[in-house]
Amino acid sequence: MDELIHQLKIEIISCLNLEGLSPEEIDATQPLFNEGLGLDSIDALELIVLMDKTYGLKIVEASKGKEIFYSVGTMAKYIMENTKS
Repeated sequence: MDELIHQLKIEIISCLNLEGLSPEEIDATQPLFNEGLGLDSIDALELIVLMDKTYGLKIVEASKGKEIFYSVGTMAKYIMENTKS
């Protein structure tokens, strides 16, 4: 799971053009929105596209999105639970 979390951090930085931020600076338990990284609704859409294109996962229940995209750790957990190895 640590490897997936690190990979997600790299993908988030690249996808959202968070230049000047390194994967080590992102705490896997830190909220992605509001007081955490400060992402917004446009960033949320980009994360949804990232999950679909990279991991083949579609977020069908909008209410689950807030839970899934709470942190890098919650994203990794969702990916692990919903992809076939």
